[in-house]
Amino acid sequence: MKKIIAFVLIILLSIFVYNMFLFTVDETNIAVVKQFGEIVKVAKEPGLYTKIPFIQNVIYLEDRLLSYDIEPRNLITNDQKRLNVDNYAIWKIEAPDKFIESMSGSLAIAQTRIDDIVYSNLRNKLASHSFDEIVSEKRAGYLTDINEISAKQLKDYGIKLIDVKIKRADLPQANEKAVHQRMSSEREQKAREIRSEGEKEAQIMKAEAEKEARIIIAQANKKALELRGQGDAESLEIYNEVYSADPEFYKFWRTLKSYEKSFDKDTIFILDDGLDYLKQLKSLK
Repeated sequence: MKKIIAFVLIILLSIFVYNMFLFTVDETNIAVVKQFGEIVKVAKEPGLYTKIPFIQNVIYLEDRLLSYDIEPRNLITNDQKRLNVDNYAIWKIEAPDKFIESMSGSLAIAQTRIDDIVYSNLRNKLASHSFDEIVSEKRAGYLTDINEISAKQLKDYGIKLIDVKIKRADLPQANEKAVHQRMSSEREQKAREIRSEGEKEAQIMKAEAEKEARIIIAQANKKALELRGQGDAESLEIYNEVYSADPEFYKFWRTLKSYEKSFDKDTIFILDDGLDYLKQLKSLK
């Protein structure tokens, strides 16, 4: 029984000595050792460390990324729209000594300070832009600016701001319907303007095409008349050459062509020896 009691005492004494002289740091923590209110050691690497009992005390801080979901708040855009913004911030403790001195090592105090700074910069930035710009792809650029400004301000408190994001940016429910109607009306008006411009361009293009077609047709007709005139001239020249070569044959040929065009199989006519038109037929007889 005495051996058991002695064994238990030894274990308790070992635990006491361990807690008095030693402390451990794991992968998720940073240990800050203070002596008489002053920071004398910062242990960031996991392992076993020593301390002076009764004189030094250890404060553990988070070494992981922390997320703070900031309370949704309202802000006014530069086109006088009330916007309900729900955003969050990702951060971590970068300088433990500054964090303890400025925030007393409290995550709650740190989150309150982050809330104040981030929301202030968020309000100032978004309030200088319109609602349409805030809900467009430009919002990513605004958040980048907010993150940079806020990170510089929080650095003095030993806080590293990783990112600021907006989860939602909505109009209050009472104004939502009216804004949707206005936006729909504006887009319909814009669509009408675009259609009108398109019709105007189409009319211009159609008129230009018709003008070009008329010019092409006129040029083609002119060319056809020129070619026809050239053909007629060449034809007359050929006829003249033929007529000059044998006038009697040419007269005979022209008379036959006249018969071909004047008579068909059902034509009834009376011959008279005095008609010059029938002299060729008489000569054939």
